[in-house]
Amino acid sequence: MSEQELLVPNDLYLKAGIHIGTKFRTKHMANFIYKTRPDGLSVLNIHQIDERIRVMSNFLNQYEPEDILIVSRRENGWKPLKLLSEITGMRCFAGRYPPGVLTNPQLENFIEIKVMVVIDPWPDRNAVNDALKMGIPIIALCDTNNQVNNLDLVVPCNNKGKKSIGLLFYVIAKKYMEHRKLIKKDEELKYTLDEFTED
Repeated sequence: MSEQELLVPNDLYLKAGIHIGTKFRTKHMANFIYKTRPDGLSVLNIHQIDERIRVMSNFLNQYEPEDILIVSRRENGWKPLKLLSEITGMRCFAGRYPPGVLTNPQLENFIEIKVMVVIDPWPDRNAVNDALKMGIPIIALCDTNNQVNNLDLVVPCNNKGKKSIGLLFYVIAKKYMEHRKLIKKDEELKYTLDEFTED
C-alpha cells in the first residue's frame, strides 16, 4: 500500500504512536504484530491499522449518529470522544458505563442503539456484555494485550495513548462528516487534529 492510499500520512501515524503496543501479547493479536522492539514492546502493522480504521469508518457510515454508542472507561479516550460526539452527534459514555443502559427499558437513561464501539474491551467489558445480550455489533480498539472474544471488528492500535486515540477518532469524525456530505472531501474539520490529541 503506497503512502497515498493511507487515510493519513504515515508520519502522522508514527508521531501519534498508534502502532506501539505493549510488552504483553495475546495469541489473538499475533497476526497484527509487525515486530518486537529490543525493549520488548510489540509493534503493530500500520497498514493493517489503516485498513481496519477504514473498515470501521465504512461500517459506522451506514448508521445514523444516534444509533452509534462509543464507550471509554479510561480517561485517555474522554476528550476525543466528547469532541467526536459534539461534531457528529454520535452518543458516547466517557467514564463509567452504567450497566443496564441497553438492556433495561425501566431505567431512566435507557437507550437503543445499533452499533457499539469500545476503546478497550477489558475496562469496557460491562458495555460489551450489554451489547452481546442485545445482539448489537461490537467494534473494539485492541492493543497487543487484548483478548478479542465476542468482538465483531477488531481495530488494532495503541488504545492507551491519548495521541493515538485522538488521531483515530479525528479520522473517523472526518470520514463520517464527508460521507454525510456535511463537509467536502478533503475539507478540514472545524476542530484540528491537535484538539483531538493534545493533553
